[in-house]
Amino acid sequence: MKIKQLDHLVLTVKDIQASIDFYTQILGMEAIQFGDNRHALKFGNQKINLHQQGSEFKPHAAHASTGSADLCFLIEDELHSAIQHLHKNNIEIESGPIERTGACSPIMSIYIRDPDGNLIELSQPAKHQ
Repeated sequence: MKIKQLDHLVLTVKDIQASIDFYTQILGMEAIQFGDNRHALKFGNQKINLHQQGSEFKPHAAHASTGSADLCFLIEDELHSAIQHLHKNNIEIESGPIERTGACSPIMSIYIRDPDGNLIELSQPAKHQ
């Protein structure tokens, strides 16, 4: 067997609406509802399903918890524009810009936290001279 791509991942959250607000208003994802009042965040060809802490959809992770994710997203905008957007929305940049190693190439990244404390890395391909 060989994995082709990621379809979705699940975040366990304390407050689904706060997560939806953050990921849609700050990161530009699309909120979608599916199934029996389930919620997800769509971006590109992927999505993040949201599980309410204490009411996780089964089956779920053995130790589902909030604030345990470390996610990296490639952004369309220039990093300096993203930084301005975050400052305008009172989102603290925890670290960066700093060069990191991405899946396909070097990336320049900044780090922020979502409402549950998950580490969110926002990146774009590094430009080398």
